[in-house]
Amino acid sequence: MAEATDTFTNLGFDPDALRNKYLEERDKRLRQDGNDQYIEVKGDFSHYVDDPYVEPGFSRESIEAEIEVVIIGGGFGGMLAAARLRDIGIDDFRIIEKGGDFGGTWYWNRYPGASCDIESYVYFPLLEKTDFVPKQKYTNAPETLEYCGVIAQKYSLHENALLQTEVVATEWDEDLGRWKVSTNRSDKIFAKFIVHSNGPLNRPKLPAIRGINEYTGHTFHTSRWDYAYTGGDSHGNLTGLTDKKVAIIGTGATAVQCVPHLGAAAKELYVFQRTPSSIDVRNNQPTDPNWMASQASGWQSERRKNFESLMVGAPVKEDLVNDGWTEAFRTLFSGVRDLAPAKWRIGFWALFAPLNRDFYKLGLKQYVTKKVTDYMDLSRQIEIADFKKMEGIRARADEVVKDKVTAEALKPYYRQFCKRPCFHDEYLNTFNRSNVTLVHTDGRGIDEITENGVIFKGTEYEVDCIIFATGFEVGTDYSRRAGYQIRGVGGTSISEKWADGLSTFHGMHSRGFPNAFFFGPAQSGFTATYTYSLDEQSVHLAHILGKAREKGANRIEASQRAETEWVKTIIEKARLTADFQEKCTPGYYNNEGNVNTKPQNNTYGGGPIEFFALMEKWREEGNLDGLELI
Repeated sequence: MAEATDTFTNLGFDPDALRNKYLEERDKRLRQDGNDQYIEVKGDFSHYVDDPYVEPGFSRESIEAEIEVVIIGGGFGGMLAAARLRDIGIDDFRIIEKGGDFGGTWYWNRYPGASCDIESYVYFPLLEKTDFVPKQKYTNAPETLEYCGVIAQKYSLHENALLQTEVVATEWDEDLGRWKVSTNRSDKIFAKFIVHSNGPLNRPKLPAIRGINEYTGHTFHTSRWDYAYTGGDSHGNLTGLTDKKVAIIGTGATAVQCVPHLGAAAKELYVFQRTPSSIDVRNNQPTDPNWMASQASGWQSERRKNFESLMVGAPVKEDLVNDGWTEAFRTLFSGVRDLAPAKWRIGFWALFAPLNRDFYKLGLKQYVTKKVTDYMDLSRQIEIADFKKMEGIRARADEVVKDKVTAEALKPYYRQFCKRPCFHDEYLNTFNRSNVTLVHTDGRGIDEITENGVIFKGTEYEVDCIIFATGFEVGTDYSRRAGYQIRGVGGTSISEKWADGLSTFHGMHSRGFPNAFFFGPAQSGFTATYTYSLDEQSVHLAHILGKAREKGANRIEASQRAETEWVKTIIEKARLTADFQEKCTPGYYNNEGNVNTKPQNNTYGGGPIEFFALMEKWREEGNLDGLELI
């Protein structure tokens, strides 16, 4: 450790003091109620999930039909599943979507300033098939919704869609060997296979603040932005707020994007903050169409893999994306490369990998000692690099925000990837406006909502409108987030099956629920580029259904052995990141601070690239090992 110690001198900060500060800030925010600190949007709050983008009164005749594949959800996951099925010649599918069109997250989230923080050339799937050229490196919500339309047209998805339709129940009929899908339009659909692609961020959540239903002013959630009240559109110009006092609760990625527009329009804006976000430079740039046209075949797949490899510290020849995300990881691992050129190639996720050939050379005791030493050395080096990066983020708040008290409150004291980092060039500047007030609750959250406004520390902020930028349900029961119950063999519900934690095979299958496929990050490879993960899952789905068709199989179900072994793998891999997550400030990344209370709820701890490679190898073997086909 001497070499590392010498290199870490004259840092300009005290690592021990920062480490303690991070833990102090975390402890302020830890709550016993975890995910129960949020209330479900039902009953008096059901209007928060109404669709403001369609004309009311839509109706149609109910249908009764037999379909080969039902896909629930019309976001990127559902669209990609349908596209890959079309590619292998499966056209007998139906997409059921509660919104008025395709888009999923991007259909609902049209708040002013809504945009993607992942490079569009990486985020937009199927670019080589659609020949679509994004206008900018980082796309916005209107263009993303436009691109969803491009995919829908390319694969003729509207003709297979039931829009403005909600699934209310799915039930396996053992005698028929079919899933019975019931909807709020009184449809009765019998599906041979069913794909649950509801999306992890689809159901808004509200904070369980005392008095939340007492407020008599105007309210809405950012995922159902009320332009009839605010005026303007996704690009801003919120003229309806010029004489309004507005409160926004929450300062995550959504608030970071819409607060500048609110600050520019409202008479008064109060931003209620529990935990500040990390705000790095965005520096958006227009797309060079000549560059797009010059790319060789397979360029997007290579670019996505390059991006995600950098995100887990895997060695690459060059950084193809070169943005705030990859710069952050280059910063984290650059010191490691300098200090330990052999060790950094171990990769962040592989430090406690299963015993390998070194075990046989060194023997158990020496092997374990070497692994632990390597880990402690590498972990400290990465932590120091992280401290440096976050010191720069905090310095940016000082540079931009004129009021020093406000600047200090906007500084994030946690490791960079404890929460989703934000990249924005106008957010911090908004707090220099005389009409904008940051109400920093120092981890507590607000005390009460009254009929006139919001109370914190005895001060009532009277406002005309409260906007909830409080995110989406993530750690709650699956059926609650989906909006319907799933009943498998013998009537067992998915809620009952997963009551003590998720139990799947590859995150896609769950025993007792034959012919059902689950899309999402649970027990599979979670990526910052979520569309990449969804695309990989759609490829996997198409492979399995294609093989089943070749074999004439009518039933596909995970074996008990395969599911048990996969859950064991998930638990073992989860231990790789448990210490990091436990020291993080609470949020949906670490289950509101309740890390590993149910280990099975973790994603694949080996990282997405490792997971995708594992799935590709499984497909190449060709025997669908772990699945029982009848």
